[in-house]
Amino acid sequence: MSYYPLSSIPDYYMMDELLSDEHKLIRQSVRDWVESFVMPQIDKAAQEHRDIPNLMKELGSIGALGPYIPEEYGGAGLDQISYGLIMQELERGDSAVRSAASVQSSLVMFPINEFGSEEQKRKYLPKLAAGDMIGSFGLTEPNHGSDPGSMETTIKDMGDHFLLNGAKMWITNAPLCDIAVVWAKIEAGKVRGVIVERGMEGFTTPETTDKWSLRASKTGELVFDNVKIPKENLLPGVEGLKGPLSCLNSARYGISWGVIGAAIDCYCTAVQYAKERKQFGKPIASFQLQQKKLAEYLTEITKAQLLCLQLGKLKNDHKASPAQISMAKRNNVRMAIDIARESRQILGGMGIMGEFPMMRHAANLESVITYEGTHDIHLLITGLDITGINAF
Repeated sequence: MSYYPLSSIPDYYMMDELLSDEHKLIRQSVRDWVESFVMPQIDKAAQEHRDIPNLMKELGSIGALGPYIPEEYGGAGLDQISYGLIMQELERGDSAVRSAASVQSSLVMFPINEFGSEEQKRKYLPKLAAGDMIGSFGLTEPNHGSDPGSMETTIKDMGDHFLLNGAKMWITNAPLCDIAVVWAKIEAGKVRGVIVERGMEGFTTPETTDKWSLRASKTGELVFDNVKIPKENLLPGVEGLKGPLSCLNSARYGISWGVIGAAIDCYCTAVQYAKERKQFGKPIASFQLQQKKLAEYLTEITKAQLLCLQLGKLKNDHKASPAQISMAKRNNVRMAIDIARESRQILGGMGIMGEFPMMRHAANLESVITYEGTHDIHLLITGLDITGINAF
């Protein structure tokens, strides 16, 4: 078997043979950027609980924001496997970096592209793709997370404008956002999406601090106190929960790829450390227990890669179901968090130090296993698909 350098992605089942040259070129360009821009500063940013300066414009410059958005609106027009590979490389750097790109792409640009007017697409998408404008997504509320249908945020038709009231919580990019795609209930009880712009009177974005997870990401609230929304800011192409749930499907798909990157970073670090660290006169990689762990990590990463590749093909063909996406998100996040936690032990005491990535990835993945649908909710989605019985 060929030897794969530790700086590369493990490819035990030669999945690269199933990727196009364009896929591999995109992956390599993002990998190079992560290693040169993210890796040197991510530990300090996480330790200091601050975001990486100029991150969104950097992500825009490498084409990581809305890469599947058509070129006429500022995107690169790439396929879904390309999007997945980009997310994988970004999360190898840090979940906060992938989250920033994922929210911008799947939760802000996606709904504007899918459900927005032509005027909205041309006004917002090119700036979002370039990172000149930062977006956030408002669905989760203080009292409603897994049950978005019970949301309390409302939008009232006042004739020449809408009036928005309510609050959203746990919002990535909220303190930084220029716009927010917000989902609220209109008088008839149906859910509609509106674009809220920074500077609208009554719109505030208090920051959430003291997090032990995603410390290099800005998180906050979206608070609406009689915010006047112009009629042209309503997303005309969708009503009901189909709108926000389709956004979540896109985000969950990206997550299922992204967390593979976090697992790979932990795996590669563990292999290298195990080969170099000597105890009892020989490398700890020579002991059976350590080899067992490494073999299990590689097996789980390989399974996740194959799961995502087939899911990406289904997405390209518009055949991927929400339940299939839920399965990949749940399985792959659990895989990644288990590898992050267990690989830390291979490093012993050094595993808690910032110069190694395990503790940072493990802490980040505690958020990823909860957001965009909790681990348990995704199990119930799969259960519903198997039995036809709703257990929510």
